[in-house]
Amino acid sequence: MPAYPREGKIIQIHSYKHNGTIHRIWQETVVLKGTPSYVIGGNDKTLVMEADGRTWVTREPAICFFHAKHWFNIIAMIREDGVYYYCNLSSPFVWDEEALKYIDYDLDIKVFPDMTYMLLDEDEYERHRREMHYPDVIDRILKNNVQKLIGWIKERKGPFAPEFIDKWYGVFQAYQT
Repeated sequence: MPAYPREGKIIQIHSYKHNGTIHRIWQETVVLKGTPSYVIGGNDKTLVMEADGRTWVTREPAICFFHAKHWFNIIAMIREDGVYYYCNLSSPFVWDEEALKYIDYDLDIKVFPDMTYMLLDEDEYERHRREMHYPDVIDRILKNNVQKLIGWIKERKGPFAPEFIDKWYGVFQAYQT
C-alpha cells in the first residue's frame, strides 16, 4: 500500500478528533502532487459532512497542503479579493487507500491576503485538551508547530510563497477541463 495517493486521483479527506471520533469529511479532492512527504490537493464546491450529520458545500476553489512530518495542514482559499489561508494544527497525515486522514487539534491560524494572521480557537483547544487528555508531549509538539507555522507565514515559505498557489491552482484548473 503506497504511503500517498497518486496524482489525478480523487480522494476523500477525513478529519478526526484525538479520541478517534470523526470530525469532518471532504467528499472530493483532486490530488495534484503526492509524495511520501506531502500531498497537495485541490477542490471546489465539494461536499463536506460534519460529525453531527450536517452537510455544506465549499464556496471557492482551495489548494490543500498536507505534510507527513509537520503537525499542521494548510488550506488556501482562492477568493476574488485574494488568497486566504486556514491552517489547522493537526497530526501529520496518513493515507490508507480509503482517505487521507489526520487528527484535528482545534488550534487554527487564519491568514489574510496581506499575510496578517490570527491564532484561533485557543479556548476550544484547552477544553478538548482537558476532556480528551492530550498528553503533555502532544501539547508541546502543537505549540512548537504554531511557532513553526508562524515562521512559514512570515518567511512566505511553502504554501505561503506567492508562486506556490499560482502554480498549483493552474494544475488544479487543468484537471477541471
